[in-house]
Amino acid sequence: MPAGTDWRRRSSRLLGVVDAFVVIWAVVGAFIIRFGFEPDFVVAGQEFTYAWLSVALAVVWWLMLGAWNSRQSRVLGAGPDEYKRVAAASLWLFGLVAIVSYVLRVDTARGYVGVALPVGLFGLLMGRWLLRQHLNVNRQRGHSMSRLLLLGGPSAVAHLAASLHRAKHAGYLPIAAYMPGATNDGPAFEVESGLPVLGYRPEAQSIIEAIEACGADAVAVSAGVQLHPQTLRHLGWELASRNVGLIMAPALTDIAGPRIHTQQVAGLPLIHVTTPTLEGGQRVAKRLFDVIVAGALILLTTPVMVVVALLVKADSRGPVLFRQVRVGIEGTHFSMLKFRSMVAQAEDQLAELSHRNEGNGILFKIKKDPRITRVGGVLRRYSLDELPQLFNILAGSMSLVGPRPPLPREVEAYEQDVRRRLLVKPGLTGLWQVSGRSNLSWQDSVRLDLYYVENWSLAGDLIIILRTVRTVLHSTGAY
Repeated sequence: MPAGTDWRRRSSRLLGVVDAFVVIWAVVGAFIIRFGFEPDFVVAGQEFTYAWLSVALAVVWWLMLGAWNSRQSRVLGAGPDEYKRVAAASLWLFGLVAIVSYVLRVDTARGYVGVALPVGLFGLLMGRWLLRQHLNVNRQRGHSMSRLLLLGGPSAVAHLAASLHRAKHAGYLPIAAYMPGATNDGPAFEVESGLPVLGYRPEAQSIIEAIEACGADAVAVSAGVQLHPQTLRHLGWELASRNVGLIMAPALTDIAGPRIHTQQVAGLPLIHVTTPTLEGGQRVAKRLFDVIVAGALILLTTPVMVVVALLVKADSRGPVLFRQVRVGIEGTHFSMLKFRSMVAQAEDQLAELSHRNEGNGILFKIKKDPRITRVGGVLRRYSLDELPQLFNILAGSMSLVGPRPPLPREVEAYEQDVRRRLLVKPGLTGLWQVSGRSNLSWQDSVRLDLYYVENWSLAGDLIIILRTVRTVLHSTGAY
C-alpha cells in the first residue's frame, strides 16, 4: 500500500464527519427557525411531515457531496476546485428539490429552503476552509503530502521540482527523479536539486522498481520524457494496479485552469490553451467593477483619510499628498497619488542612498529607510498611504487589481517579455502584494505579474482582494 494513503483516508473521514455535522446543523436549524417544534404541517392538502423531509434532505445532501468528489484527496488544500464542487453539489440538490416540488405541485416551504441552503453552503465552505488551514500547516512541516517520483528530462524535472517545493500547500513532495536516457546529466542534477536519480532505462518495469524503492505514491511525468507511448501506456496500467497515481505535467507554465481544455482525438488527449483577452465585455465588466468598488471604498474610508491627512500634516513639514509619475497601460504616464510617508525632500536623497538598496534588482527598497517619517512607517505597514489611489482608479489610470505600477526608470530597464505587464492597467493590489510584496525577488514579481496578465478573470480579482485584506493585517513584506 502506498505510503501516502493514511493521510488521505484520515482527511476523507474527517471531511465526512464535518460535512455531516454541518448538513444536520443547517437542516435542523432551518426546520426550527421556520416551523418551530410542531411536527406536522398541511401542504397542498396532504399530510406532510417536515421532520422526515429534513432527514431525507440531510442524507441526500451528504451523499451528493461525496458523489461530486468534493472529498477527493487531490482537490484538498489548494485551488478553488474543492469549493466549486461543494457549491455545485449543494446547488444541484436544491435545484432538484425545486424542480420536484414544481412538477409534483408540492408546496415546499420557501422559508425552509431559503434558510437551509445558504446557511448550509456557508457552513460547508467555512468547514473546508478551516480544515484547509490545518492541512496547510501540516504540509509546511512536510506531512500530509503525496510523495512524487518525477519522471522526465533533466531541465523539466528540475523546474517541476523547484515549482512544487515553492508551493508546499498543494501537497506534492518530490522525493526522487527518474530520467530515461539522461545518463550524462544525472549526477549534476542530483547535486543541484537534492533529488536522487533512481534510474535511466526507458522501461516500465525499471520505473516500477524505482517507485517501490522510494515509496512514492504518485508519479509525475514531466516534459522531455524519453518514453515510447506504448511504454507509457503500460506504465499507467501497472500504476493503476498498485493504486499509485499518475500525473501528467506538460510544459505549460503559468497557465490558469480555465484556459486549458482537453479534447479526445484518435485516443489522444489533446490540450487546447485559449488565448487570453481583456476586450469588449470583459474590459467593460472590469471597469464597472473598479468604479463601483472604488466609489464605495472612498465613501467608507473618507473619515480615515481625513484623520491620516491631519496626522501626516502634523508629523512633518511638506504636502499631505505625494505625487509620482508612474507608467500605466500601454506605456502611458500618469500621476499616482499617495499619502506622503517620507520627508519632503525624499526624492533628492535617493542618489545618496543608492548603495544601501535592499530591493529585488530593479526595484529600490530599504527596510529601514531613514527618509520615512514616524507616521509614514505606520501608514506603510498597513498600506494606508495607498488609499488616495482609489481616486486614480475612478479616473481610469489604475485598476483595483493589476500589476504593480512601475516607475519610468524601471520600465526603461525591462526586457521584452517583461513589457507584457503593460498590457493591462496597474493595480492598487495584485498577486505581487498578496504573495510577499517587497520580500519577493525580481523574477518572482515579474512571474506573478505576467501570470495575472495572461489569466485575468473577475473571479480571480475578487479572490485577490480578499487575500489583500489578510496580507495588509499581517503587514507581510511592507516596508
